Amino acid sequence: MKFLVKFFGYLFGIGAAFALLIAAGVWMYLQHLNDGLPDYSALKNYEPPVMTRVHAADGSLMAEYATERRMFLPIQAMPDRLKQSFISAEDKNFYTHLGVDPEGIARAAVRFIQNYGSGRRPEGASTITQQVAKNFLLTNELRVERKIKEAILALRIEQAYTKDEILELYLNEIYFGFGAYGVAAASLIYFDKSVHELALEEAAYLAALPKGPSNYHPYRKTEAAIARRNYVIDRMVEDGHVSFEDGEEAKAKPITVKLRGHGSKLFAAEYFTEEVRREVADIFGTKRLYEGGLSVRSTLDPEMQQIARKTLMDGLIKFDHQRGSWNGPIDRISTGTDWGVELAKIEALSDLQEWSLAVVLESGTSEARVGIQPERLQSGQLEEDRKAGPLFLETMKWARVSGRAPSAVSDVLAPGDVVYVQESAVAPGTYELRQIPKVSGALVAMDPYTGRVLALVGGFSFAQSEFNRATQAWRQPGSSFKPFLYAAALDNGYTPSSVVMDAPLEISQGPGLGTWRPQNYGGKFYGPSTLRTGIERSRNVMTVRLAQDMGMPLVAEYAKRFGIYDNMLPVLSMSLGAGETTVLRMTAAYATIANGGRKLHPTLIDRIQDRYGRTIYKHDSRICDGCTQNAWDGQSEPTLIDNREQVLDPMTAYQITSMMEGVVQRGTATSVRAVGRPVAGKTGTTNDEKDAWFVGYTPDLAVGVFVGFDNPKPMGRGATGGQVAAPIFTEFVKQALAEKPPVEFRVPRGLQLIPINKNTGLRTAGGTPGAILEAFKPGMAPPDSYSVIGFQDTMGVPTYVSPEAGQAVLQGTGGLY
Repeated sequence: MKFLVKFFGYLFGIGAAFALLIAAGVWMYLQHLNDGLPDYSALKNYEPPVMTRVHAADGSLMAEYATERRMFLPIQAMPDRLKQSFISAEDKNFYTHLGVDPEGIARAAVRFIQNYGSGRRPEGASTITQQVAKNFLLTNELRVERKIKEAILALRIEQAYTKDEILELYLNEIYFGFGAYGVAAASLIYFDKSVHELALEEAAYLAALPKGPSNYHPYRKTEAAIARRNYVIDRMVEDGHVSFEDGEEAKAKPITVKLRGHGSKLFAAEYFTEEVRREVADIFGTKRLYEGGLSVRSTLDPEMQQIARKTLMDGLIKFDHQRGSWNGPIDRISTGTDWGVELAKIEALSDLQEWSLAVVLESGTSEARVGIQPERLQSGQLEEDRKAGPLFLETMKWARVSGRAPSAVSDVLAPGDVVYVQESAVAPGTYELRQIPKVSGALVAMDPYTGRVLALVGGFSFAQSEFNRATQAWRQPGSSFKPFLYAAALDNGYTPSSVVMDAPLEISQGPGLGTWRPQNYGGKFYGPSTLRTGIERSRNVMTVRLAQDMGMPLVAEYAKRFGIYDNMLPVLSMSLGAGETTVLRMTAAYATIANGGRKLHPTLIDRIQDRYGRTIYKHDSRICDGCTQNAWDGQSEPTLIDNREQVLDPMTAYQITSMMEGVVQRGTATSVRAVGRPVAGKTGTTNDEKDAWFVGYTPDLAVGVFVGFDNPKPMGRGATGGQVAAPIFTEFVKQALAEKPPVEFRVPRGLQLIPINKNTGLRTAGGTPGAILEAFKPGMAPPDSYSVIGFQDTMGVPTYVSPEAGQAVLQGTGGLY
């Protein structure tokens, strides 16, 4: 008996020694692991990459930009059902354990023994806290050492953070597939809903995904996805979060996802959206754009943007139909057993939603039969139906081949040709041939008082060409520059009734450059004319003569003031718009005249907020006196102090506005009268009709339109600003302001309206033939004698002549030129 006692005592001593050694070894091992553990307190400063979202002025979502598509959502903003679904799926004891779950570990150990040698991945026993430790602080490697570190960190995290803080970290970090990180982004990307709108079966499906998004793909692994989702619902029922009846009802429903695409979310706004993206990147850098979680409020008016895109497209198509020719098919395919499969392989331009790709199935004399490209479902499969219809010769006479209109459909189309078509608006079920015009253009609409860009279209199709012709294309504005030269004159002693000689002019350009002889459009000369007539009729020669009389350095200074050119060469050819500028700059310059001469900076962005809602950028820099009051105690209402630079006398601004109203009423843009409200504007056409412009404004909207080939080349005789660009302007303004009553231009106080003879500039009686009311500044009035700028004696002194003598200058031998 004593022997047995000694023996067992001996074994106990040895066991105790070994236990101490093992404990010491474990302690040393854990201490070694502890020394290499990351600092879990860094979770306090958690700032994950969050996507930036761009909104229109009315709050509509325009675009999302992200390296990881994530929206950070505070735990307080997450509905209980969503949180319960993840807890039931991942860690039902989350709110009771200390960071590790012994029950879960035991269950995983049993599964490991059962599956040993099968090659299956071991079942995890990680709690949500352990997953936070792994996702934020450790790697994803399958090693025992990593699991031990994970457990140690989980215990420490539980001591330092509340359960809700841990759950918040988890639900905002996990990956759901399709680029979605965090539940807020996943809800939008999978179902196009906020988390508060999710149904039970949708929340359960999201909770099923963290185990492996690719394993539960909604299309490729539909059965597995449904099984996993139903498992989550069963767990929620078992845990008491959902009633049995509600659970069974949710399990009976299919998985219906509505995947959210990348890029622009607002139809017709692609050029605008991309310009906003570039501007934000310039201000804050690319990293902050894609990871900073910025909230950008743009100036875009979605309704006006759609009108702008349609009117520009319609104008370019009209020009192409009138002056273009058939460009040929996009591609050719076989029209065998199932032409839809082959046609679906060809990618259509994504922003031409009104058009469809089609293949010519049959082509005859008076009509062809075309098959329409089948739609691709979200699952990736093609729809089974094959849609086809007729296309008639009468609707494609514009498709000239070798300069001639087609006499048969087969002259243009052959079976197998892939072309664009549009369903007829007057005969549904039939189609009309379409093609992308080779000519392009741009349109910008702006608030003239703030510089807020309300609509911007940079070309016919963003999907075809991302080059933005509104902001990136530097083109000659031609005669649309003239109002600024005339404004400089009116600001410096000239009046609208000043008379300038419109007669042949020769200018020496220096050694080796020859003589420049400016010409009017049409090649004629019209004798002495008032400044009003010069701008209304867009007289080139008298404009050059006026610039010569003023001096080009003054003109260059005004061009810089208005932001048209940064540094204009002070040479006379620049007076006719020979420099290069952009549509956005020209529109902003006209808007400056419209607002009475206050310099403005065009902007596409109203405000930018950081991820915490703090405003870090705003466009409006005006001072608001009284806006900091917390409550109203009878004080006066706040006032905005406009501290912007006054670059033009308000009286001058009205004078040039009145003269540009004449361009619309009597001049080179009479088609714009169809707008049916007061409009001031100016046409612009460059040499050989390479560029066509119309820039103008109403009292509350400034609009610039440009049309031209990307590689400048003649558009054809008669392709002027008045014929090509002005109709686009007209149609846009008619639709954009259809719901607003007409408003007259505001006349500054102090201006005198005096009747003058529009031909001589001399005072006359109101109501007499040729009389027109002209605006004069205080202290200025129509001249008493007839003086012609550019008509001088041999000593260079201006000569005062009668109107009849002025007209005689253009007759006889020409010795007076």
